[in-house]
Amino acid sequence: MTGGEPLAQRPCLDLLTQLCDRGYEVSLETGGALDIAGVDRRVARVVDLKTPGSGEAARNRYENLPLLTANDQVKFVVCDRGDYDWAVAMMTEHDLAARCEVLFSPSHDQLPAATLAEWILVDRLPVRFQVQLHKQLWGNARGR
Repeated sequence: MTGGEPLAQRPCLDLLTQLCDRGYEVSLETGGALDIAGVDRRVARVVDLKTPGSGEAARNRYENLPLLTANDQVKFVVCDRGDYDWAVAMMTEHDLAARCEVLFSPSHDQLPAATLAEWILVDRLPVRFQVQLHKQLWGNARGR
């Protein structure tokens, strides 16, 4: 479940539980500003941790981080070297790689994918590199 901020919709939590009850494998992508504690434990949660370069870091709900499990992912969209260093520090401070899968993505218009990949390789980070596929396909087109 994704699109906008699913947790901002009142029926979201009930829908997630109903889908799990019916045997579906369910994933929730959230911007990380809202509480994930009420999300059914069977749901794989993908939580954005906004970097300083995004201009949205003040919205991060750090209380969500201890709730993450091996079933979940935390995602950093990295805009520049400062964001990268900040994300590595957050990984270390919150022991994220031991808690859940960690994803690093380059910000489409700000950081070449190869640059981020090189930083990850040099530092031998235990993260999964990914590109924002929707940005690769449609650029910054809204609603895609």
